[in-house]
Amino acid sequence: MAYTKLTANRAALVTPSDTDLIPNVSNPDGINNGCALYIGTPGNVKVQTAGGDILTFVGVYAGQFFPVNVIQVFDTETTAGEIIALW
Repeated sequence: MAYTKLTANRAALVTPSDTDLIPNVSNPDGINNGCALYIGTPGNVKVQTAGGDILTFVGVYAGQFFPVNVIQVFDTETTAGEIIALW
């Protein structure tokens, strides 16, 4: 049976911001398809998805990979830390 290998080839530390999107390093001249996240310290994470949804994930664990295409991590309501964007 074939399977898809889920790996990233780029990574960057995320600075939560209520105004700025996560830089689009995977396609700098085109549509921002978002990135997955790695959560370093536990807490809540408020995000905007690549589809435009804004919501807060409550109780995200430390060491957790966050498999949602995210374009923004908000400073307000985000209590998790050491967040890394993966493309």
